Amino acid sequence: MKNDLIVREPELYFDSIHQELNNFLRDTFLTHAIGNPLNIRKMATWRPAIEVKQTDKNYKVKVQLPGVKKDDIEVELDNDFMTITAEIQEEKEQKQEDEKNERYHTSEFRYGRYQRTISFDEPVKIEDSRAEYKDGILMITVPKQAIKESKPKKLSIN
Repeated sequence: MKNDLIVREPELYFDSIHQELNNFLRDTFLTHAIGNPLNIRKMATWRPAIEVKQTDKNYKVKVQLPGVKKDDIEVELDNDFMTITAEIQEEKEQKQEDEKNERYHTSEFRYGRYQRTISFDEPVKIEDSRAEYKDGILMITVPKQAIKESKPKKLSIN
């Protein structure tokens, strides 16, 4: 029996453990060295969650990019892979005199760069690909290239 769905859940478990370890190390050792522990998070490159489906004719890719503006997303296609890059900048706001001493107590927002590369197992038509962004979800449709079936050929040796 052929299974089409590939579930990659172990990566979710390791991401959680990895994030907890990073939080512990950041809060324990790096707070005083860098000054603001949030700077570490701003410099990080995040991996957005993806969902890739395929039919005989195309690939359909969904990427979760909550809070990202459409103009801050870049999609680069090659024959057999696609790279999605986005960036969320921390909001800079003008503070009034009574808010000058305001500082973060807790922040779980992800600021910084998002990047994800997806490889395809068949060549794709770059020029016919299209993308749509709505409600924090980037949906990309990438048509597959028709691969000509070739019959084996014997070569003559000179």
